[in-house]
Amino acid sequence: MPRPLIRDLLTYAATALLALGIAFSAAAEGRSDASVKTRLDARGLKYTIDGDGDFKVTYNYSKDDRSQLVFVSGGTQVIGGFEIREVFSPAARVEKDGINGTKALELLAESRSNKLGSWELQGDILYFVIKLPDSMDAAQLESAMDIAAQTADDMEVEISGDRDDL
Repeated sequence: MPRPLIRDLLTYAATALLALGIAFSAAAEGRSDASVKTRLDARGLKYTIDGDGDFKVTYNYSKDDRSQLVFVSGGTQVIGGFEIREVFSPAARVEKDGINGTKALELLAESRSNKLGSWELQGDILYFVIKLPDSMDAAQLESAMDIAAQTADDMEVEISGDRDDL
């Protein structure tokens, strides 16, 4: 077989395998998104989907005249045979709220005592993050969301006072 033909066949095969991999990846992600949608709908939760594909829910604490954002990751990650989904809620902006080394150490210590979830930084935002097996049912997902939202809002009050930015 002439070399240009072999090269063309190899290029075609590689392109086909890449397209197949992308299709399988998109199909798996679509199932994950649909499973979250189904669970949130089952609990009657109102949500939007952000640009990253995460499900965004706004909690309203009317008694305290506050609100709190909570997100459910639109995708999952597999590690050690576990398919993990994240539930996360922003609590502060590091620079704006003056989170320093002392406060960071306090947050690490608090993370050690939390039974579910921990504090994490993503860019300039402090989040309370819960990582759970995606096999959780709708009630368990809502409970994780409740815990993340309340924990993050409590920390937002502690750090920023009456400001309700997140």
